[in-house]
Amino acid sequence: MNTQIRQRSGFGYFLHGIELARTPGIRQFVILPLLANIILVGGALYYLFSNLDVWIGQLLGQLPDFLSWLSYILWPLLVLTILATFSYFFSTLANFIAAPFNGLLAEKVEEHLTMQKVNEQGMIAVIKDTPRILAREWRKLIYVLPKAIGLFLLLLIPALGQTIGPFLWFIFTAWILAIQYCDYPFDNHKVPFNDMRNNLKQKQGKAYAFGALVSVFTTIPILNLIVMPVAVCGATSMWVAEFKKP
Repeated sequence: MNTQIRQRSGFGYFLHGIELARTPGIRQFVILPLLANIILVGGALYYLFSNLDVWIGQLLGQLPDFLSWLSYILWPLLVLTILATFSYFFSTLANFIAAPFNGLLAEKVEEHLTMQKVNEQGMIAVIKDTPRILAREWRKLIYVLPKAIGLFLLLLIPALGQTIGPFLWFIFTAWILAIQYCDYPFDNHKVPFNDMRNNLKQKQGKAYAFGALVSVFTTIPILNLIVMPVAVCGATSMWVAEFKKP
């Protein structure tokens, strides 16, 4: 058996993804997801940093005078929340556009790890399967959107929402990012979306840890531009070691 197929921590799978993304034979499949992420996330972050001070000032301006002292505590929390929200939104958009290529990358990583073909038709099958892959991305969006809207509305509640909202948003983002990236190898094997979620729930600790580290990297400038293909590789490593049936 390939010595790379072993169980790791959630953090460990992400770090293994960094190693896999640099592996000869896989690197060429990293290029297109990487370009999509650089263009969309890079542009979004430029716009974000151009307006961040104004948005933070507007949010903190909603605090009652007697709670103005909280602004020193809430400022870094709100910065991280806005940064994570922006990064997550545009990463999701990049994932939607790059979904067929992310699926192909997951396929090649799995073949590298297992030494077994996943799909004999290669790129032809990816092209034929693109409508179904994009429909799967819509399914994920429908799952995420109501929860994301609820958390966003919570953030608008003075004091309470701005205090607990960032923590809840981080936990939510960790779970959603685990779903987002782990879904590619699951979908390559036509595992239904709900079954995929149930599988991840059985390994919640690893799923949350993996998603949390992805979330942290999406908020770090420069590093967030390469996080998508690394996360796909790491999630595929998790699929092979934790979920793939012999």
